[in-house]
Amino acid sequence: MFSQGAIPGRVDADYYDAEFEDFTADATHLDTWVFDKVKAFFEEARTNTTLNEILRQDKLVFFLHLLGLDTTGHGYRPYSKEYLHNIKVVDQGVKEIHDLIQNFYEDDNTAYVFTADHGMSDWGSHGDGHPDNTRTPLITWGSGIAKPLVRPGQIAPGHADNFSHDWDLQHVQRHDVGQADVAALMAHLVGLDIPVNSVGELPLSYLSEPLDRKAHAALANAREVLEMYAVKEADKQRTELRYKPFPAFAEEGKTVADRFLLIETSISQGQHEKSITMSKDLLHEGLRGLRYLQTYDWFFLRVLITLGYLGWIAYATSTVIDIHVLHGSIASDRSSLSLVAFSSILVLLYSSFIISESPITYYAYAFFPVFFWEEVWSRRRGLLAGLKMLFGNTHHRSSYLVFGLESLAFLVIKVENANTITMGGLLMLAAGLFYLAFEQSITAKSRSGKVDARTNSLSRTIMGFQAGIVGLTIIVTRSSVASLQAKEGLPLGNQIVGWLCLLGSLILPFIHRIAPNDHYLHRLMVIFLSFSPSFVLFTISYEGLFYFAFCITLLVWVRLEHAVHLYTTSITSTNGTISQAPSQGSTIVSAAPSNIDLIPPSPKPNKQNLVQPRTRATRTLTTSDLRVSLFFLFLLQSAFFSTGNIASVSSFSLEAVYRLIPIFDPFSQGALLILKILIPFAVISAALGILNRRLGLQSSALFMVVMAVGDVLVMNFFWMVKDEGSWLDIGTTISHFVIGSLLSVFVAGLEGVSELLISGVDVAETVIDDQSKDVVDTRKTSNGSVKSMETIKPDKEERPVID
Repeated sequence: MFSQGAIPGRVDADYYDAEFEDFTADATHLDTWVFDKVKAFFEEARTNTTLNEILRQDKLVFFLHLLGLDTTGHGYRPYSKEYLHNIKVVDQGVKEIHDLIQNFYEDDNTAYVFTADHGMSDWGSHGDGHPDNTRTPLITWGSGIAKPLVRPGQIAPGHADNFSHDWDLQHVQRHDVGQADVAALMAHLVGLDIPVNSVGELPLSYLSEPLDRKAHAALANAREVLEMYAVKEADKQRTELRYKPFPAFAEEGKTVADRFLLIETSISQGQHEKSITMSKDLLHEGLRGLRYLQTYDWFFLRVLITLGYLGWIAYATSTVIDIHVLHGSIASDRSSLSLVAFSSILVLLYSSFIISESPITYYAYAFFPVFFWEEVWSRRRGLLAGLKMLFGNTHHRSSYLVFGLESLAFLVIKVENANTITMGGLLMLAAGLFYLAFEQSITAKSRSGKVDARTNSLSRTIMGFQAGIVGLTIIVTRSSVASLQAKEGLPLGNQIVGWLCLLGSLILPFIHRIAPNDHYLHRLMVIFLSFSPSFVLFTISYEGLFYFAFCITLLVWVRLEHAVHLYTTSITSTNGTISQAPSQGSTIVSAAPSNIDLIPPSPKPNKQNLVQPRTRATRTLTTSDLRVSLFFLFLLQSAFFSTGNIASVSSFSLEAVYRLIPIFDPFSQGALLILKILIPFAVISAALGILNRRLGLQSSALFMVVMAVGDVLVMNFFWMVKDEGSWLDIGTTISHFVIGSLLSVFVAGLEGVSELLISGVDVAETVIDDQSKDVVDTRKTSNGSVKSMETIKPDKEERPVID
């Protein structure tokens, strides 16, 4: 890592391969390998004259990367006996290397810095904002390092937060620094210039130097930071039309030059402590000045981007209304005056960007809001008419305010547990076996569940194999977990069977094409069983239980929304309150009889109406469909964050993939984790696709509504983005924004997945002809058209079934 990009010959490195890092084996060999290499290196220098001369040059840095503790912590947790043993190995190794270097040089001119890049939580992860993860040890000793300040019998300064209470070192003063300060400290100890673009503050309390040298070092540190400020300010002054300088340096007598002069004067007069204080203050002001210049255009850009998102929301809403409510009955109204006005705005923005030499991304930030709002303006008549059609008949408008406020609210540590894993797997297996046992009863209410005996037998056999794979996966996963927890490694047989279960479960659904059963419940069960083995394999705790509960919730949601739709349609038809644009198959309903059927009654069956079945046009969107879309958005967020927070890698444990890939392979392991993340989205896309058909909507209607309302979340995430704080604070806010920004693309992708998963699915409904008392079965394909019709004479009077 350090040798790449360095001047040839400047850095020599030795390293082991990635396969050397096995999370299921004893990781202390990662540390002993480093120690052995260093010992061999110095041993060779005793007989190699050239190497000996190189090692005795000035300003040498030896960097030892000890990865064993990190690997052991991930694999066995930081309070395990394996971790404590690894600490002993590192302690002994550090002592031996220290003695080796001291004996080699024999001059006591070596400084030692021992630190870490991060901490670790109780469950073997890191990256969040907890002090266990963000506070790391920094221990220095040797040449140029100050002695510890000890106050026997007292609590020394630096322990007010009780963070180091367990160390029993309250009598030793603690000197906390920022992680960026370590680079400045190391550069000073070696005698090198502070690294370019470093924002670290040299911790003077660590140095055993005279006060005058500390004063000069503090001044040099401040000059380095203020030089960065000067370069950035000059660049900003050159490109800004009306530059506003950083207020702290704009007052007369407080410019950067004036303050440097005061510091130099204090040093020359021997006022070293005063000069150190002024240097620190100037450095802090310089860092704030850098922040000021870095965020100079933020407000303007945020307003511009927010206008773009608002424009997109309005544009998407107008598109949904035009396609699914008005059916294109109102044309766009674009005048020359509006084109000139919006074009002028874009030209003015682009002109300012050219003068300011702004990045190319600024032009995109300006283009999209102008484009979207121009489109919205040209569609204003249709947008107003559509909104009036949707909300015009609603007398209690306040209910929409409450609904809108409620919709804005859509905004455990995991430890590997074989019993929890098994419980989730058994529930999945039980669901599959239950369906196989009662399939006839479950699908009896719908004639689409009736298939010929041979097809039904073959389909049930394939589904039985799917359930069998779930059971086999439970067994092999329990065996793998037991072996890994016993530190016996992953047996090759378990690894092979695990891969076969994973691949087999994903291949079997395609075999259903041989004997298709197109009933939507059957299709959902096939999808459920297809992904069940994956969730058993990749589960370390509750994820399997979540998958089971999530799928049950989706099934209940699909059936409940369909029942609500039929009920409200019946009530609305009875009251005669539907008013829709009479275009493309839409109907206007007025004063209907109270006994109106949920589906318009067919005439008495005869040869003509059996050969020429009636068709049913897709309906327009209504305000109730917004509820469906918001539920989908909520379930989508649940799929994102219920199995692990994808905004933070620290929420995922590598134990989830050890059962297939036990060695360090970031790309393969990452691919398996991504597969685990994407599975709930495939299931929810299939559920929404089926619901879309059952509600009589066009295939893309609900997906487009979700795309329109999803950016409300994006704007919220956009204004919450941080670039300071812990890894989790920064990464989570950025990830939330990126996830929200890609939601439109993601939803479009889910629509494609939905079409693939439910292609040809039958969402049949069984109804009763009131005139003939015949059961009329209307089978609809995935595009909503009638596939077949049959009339069955009932044995006794039946009522319409909400299926």
